Amino acid sequence: MLSIKVPPLGESITEATVSRWLKNEGDAVAAGETLVELETDKITVEVPALKAGVLTKRAKAEGDVVAVNDTLGDMDESAQPVPRAATATSAPAPATAALSLTAPSPAAVSPTAPAQPAAHATQPPAQPSSMPAARRLGAEAGIDLSTVPGTGRGGVVSKPDVIAALSQPTSPLPAAVRRPPSAVPREHREQMSTRRKRIAENLLQAQHATAHLTTFNEIDMSAIVALRERMKEKVEKEHGVKLSFMPFFAKAAIMSLKAFPVVNAQIDGDSLVYKNYVNLGIAVASEAGLVVPNVKDADSLGILGLSQEIAAIAKRARDGKLTMDDLTAGTFTITNGGVFGSLISTPIINYPQSGILGLHKIQDRPIAVSGQVVIRPMMYVALSYDHRIIDGQHAVLFLVKLKELMEDPASMLID
Repeated sequence: MLSIKVPPLGESITEATVSRWLKNEGDAVAAGETLVELETDKITVEVPALKAGVLTKRAKAEGDVVAVNDTLGDMDESAQPVPRAATATSAPAPATAALSLTAPSPAAVSPTAPAQPAAHATQPPAQPSSMPAARRLGAEAGIDLSTVPGTGRGGVVSKPDVIAALSQPTSPLPAAVRRPPSAVPREHREQMSTRRKRIAENLLQAQHATAHLTTFNEIDMSAIVALRERMKEKVEKEHGVKLSFMPFFAKAAIMSLKAFPVVNAQIDGDSLVYKNYVNLGIAVASEAGLVVPNVKDADSLGILGLSQEIAAIAKRARDGKLTMDDLTAGTFTITNGGVFGSLISTPIINYPQSGILGLHKIQDRPIAVSGQVVIRPMMYVALSYDHRIIDGQHAVLFLVKLKELMEDPASMLID
């Protein structure tokens, strides 16, 4: 009998949540095949079978919190898998037999019994005659015309009849317009995942541990939009990557950090630690929650290299394949709420970093250019920063530098 243990989860991580069992009790398992997935506050950990055998017991259920070296279940190297296919395919047969027993046979019907037309059983009750104007008003007011006495010839309901019914205190209007109760519960409760709890803790820590402030600017995206449109097909064909706006912002942010290194610095006790490199974090929304993997030494890459690296870490994030190295040692973060339609926001610092750049929706707006009002694709950008280390002057100048680079992308080639 082999015990399945929780493996080491990474630096400073002591617990995880059982996210999903991939095998049921009685299933055969090959050596190296994944048995269960564990979700930590940072990554998803796959627990493989060390040897071939049969899963005999699942000691932990999905949603349980486990610690390193806890027993998740047991495997038997000599057991045989429990067959399941036979029981699944034979189940419908009794139901078919039961249906045939309840159906009356032709012989059971008395030959002398008069035949009843089926139409009589399904024919709907006669509806009162009404004028088109009355039906329109009744539909708008939500009133049932069968409750309205008609004064027209032959009892036809007219518009004045509906108006008279609406004016009466006993009108059934309130009951008619009330929606029937929904079968969906009015509320439900679910347990927060380990990752969601840690996200909440980190956001609160960032708010409590920093002097949080945000400054804004706006960028005319005309030049970048035109450049991307001209180059995207060539880049995808020759380099196999879809050219988005993110690598341009990443390059502009890196150059702005070089111009104002305090935005890339961090506080460590009574010291300021200036980073002479940029590990650029890119916030990625995945099904498991927000994660911020980072591109190591992003300042050594050009726009194409950044595009490839950002696409690669974003894919690993969405596939749940991030490693601890992907998620540690970041120095500055970019988050893009514009992909979801956000026009403006105040992003929260990814503590212990000192700054985060928020990107937003590109929107055509009228602006003044050389004394003329023109329509341009504009984007608001936001820099949230730790005011303990970054003065307002440096934060504003950082965004001004970013704006200049994005509005004149050729200047990003001179680095």
